Amino acid sequence: MKLVLLGPPGAGKGTQAETLIDRLKIPAISTGMLLRNAISNKTELGLKAKSFIDSGDLVPDELVVGLLRERLLEEDCQNGFILDGFPRTQAQAEMLDKICAIDKVLSIELADEKILQRLSGRRVCNGCGASYHTIFKPSKVDMICDSCGGGLTIRDDDKPETIKRRLSVYHEQTEPIKAYYKAQGKLCEAYGQEDVKDTTKEVLKALGLE
Repeated sequence: MKLVLLGPPGAGKGTQAETLIDRLKIPAISTGMLLRNAISNKTELGLKAKSFIDSGDLVPDELVVGLLRERLLEEDCQNGFILDGFPRTQAQAEMLDKICAIDKVLSIELADEKILQRLSGRRVCNGCGASYHTIFKPSKVDMICDSCGGGLTIRDDDKPETIKRRLSVYHEQTEPIKAYYKAQGKLCEAYGQEDVKDTTKEVLKALGLE
């Protein structure tokens, strides 16, 4: 199965991707990781990408798609793959269609207020890196790590103003892709639940795997 995962930040795409990797025996591909590897290995495309990044510019879609095209030719992708984080815009979706035929596009749906609750409640220990949540996994003493006694902090990505910005970008740039894939008959939707296992059931059902 050649699958694209869509959904707002905090919807649980990464967690569900891990389940699908195990279930379908196909790799998950992150364009961010492809870029980092290409730059680290100093490939031709990697050096081009680095020149844009060093200049403070966004890496052009054509370059990212070039890296993706190379990755999809590798042996582990012959039975399918999962794309998480690409495409982010309709222009990228159209470019993707030119290099491979996507089978299904799964959108994991979760209301903005649930995402704000889920992400803004996360806390991380400065000392050992342990993770907590003010609602779902609170520490015994507020802002103190149960394991090492270190102080807990809120990551910049988990601050409400940052989350709202990321959601705004998603709704403006990425969410419209759903209509593009729906018109192709490839879109299916699963609804995020409080329990990860319940979300997994929704995902498998939406993909016709249960």
